[in-house]
Amino acid sequence: MILVEPTMEYDAQVQAYRREFLTSGGSMDGCGSLRRFDRTKDWIDQIEALKRPETTPPDLVPMTQYIYVRESDRKIVGVIQIRHSFNEFLEKYGGHIGYSVCPSERRKGYATEMLRLVLPDCKALGINRVLICCLKGNEGSRRTIQNNGGVYETTVYCPERDVYMERYWIDLSD
Repeated sequence: MILVEPTMEYDAQVQAYRREFLTSGGSMDGCGSLRRFDRTKDWIDQIEALKRPETTPPDLVPMTQYIYVRESDRKIVGVIQIRHSFNEFLEKYGGHIGYSVCPSERRKGYATEMLRLVLPDCKALGINRVLICCLKGNEGSRRTIQNNGGVYETTVYCPERDVYMERYWIDLSD
C-alpha cells in the first residue's frame, strides 16, 4: 500500500473510486469536490490550487490531498485530506482531516493506516493538535481515530447537515 498525491497517472482508478461511491450513495469524505468532477484533471487542478494559500478561494482553506493505493492492482482503496487551517465550518464540524474508504474495501484497516501515515505530515505543517470529527454512531471512523490516539472531546450538532458530529483530538506534540 502506498499513500501518494493524486496525478493523472491514476485517472482510471480515480474515476473507478468516484463511480463506486456514486453507485453506493456513500459519503465521499476527504475527497474535496471529486463527486462533482467528471474529469480527473479538473479535480487534480483544484487540488493543486488548494495547496497554496494564494490560490485557495476565500471560502476554503489550503489542504493536501492523498490517495491510498494498493500496489498489487493499483486500486485506490481510500482517500485522505489534510486541511492546513480552519474556516468556521471546519473548526466546528470538520476538523483537520477527512477521509473515506471505498465501500468494497471497508473493514480491512485501511482508514486506520491512512490516518497513521498522514499524522507526520500534519506535524510537519505545524499542526500539533489534530482535530478529527466523525458522524455520531460511525463506529468504524471512531475506532480509526481512537486507534491513532484520538481523545474524545464532545459531540456537536451540525444544523447545515442535520447530523451530530463527534470531535476528537490527537496530540502530536513531543
